[in-house]
Amino acid sequence: GPETLALLYHRGSAAERRAVLHALPHLVGGPEALPLVADALRTHDTTLVTAAVGPYAAAHLDRPAWRHAVLKCLFTGVPVDAVAGLRRRARGDAVLARMLTDHAAERTAAGRDVPHDLRRVLALTAEARP
Repeated sequence: GPETLALLYHRGSAAERRAVLHALPHLVGGPEALPLVADALRTHDTTLVTAAVGPYAAAHLDRPAWRHAVLKCLFTGVPVDAVAGLRRRARGDAVLARMLTDHAAERTAAGRDVPHDLRRVLALTAEARP
């Protein structure tokens, strides 16, 4: 159950934490394991961030948390291809578009490159919702 998964996650190595995150969609039917996803998204370990944005996150993260997960990927260099359900969830998302535009402007003002993936996600936000 979620309690055992939380125990394994918090006491585990990075590899064991990734394994727990990958197992979530197969073992937990509801949002009760979201604290594990949130914890992984607070790290700077790109392997944990990658595992955290999988199918469980796509199914259970609310819109604001999901948007921040996408930005975390862009900020840490995790390819957005790792974000499960990206096309479906980003489509027509004006708030995400604004966040991406602001992030691109901040990077440009700081003299940093804008990740190619940012442009890809921004293009998805322009697609009309079905």
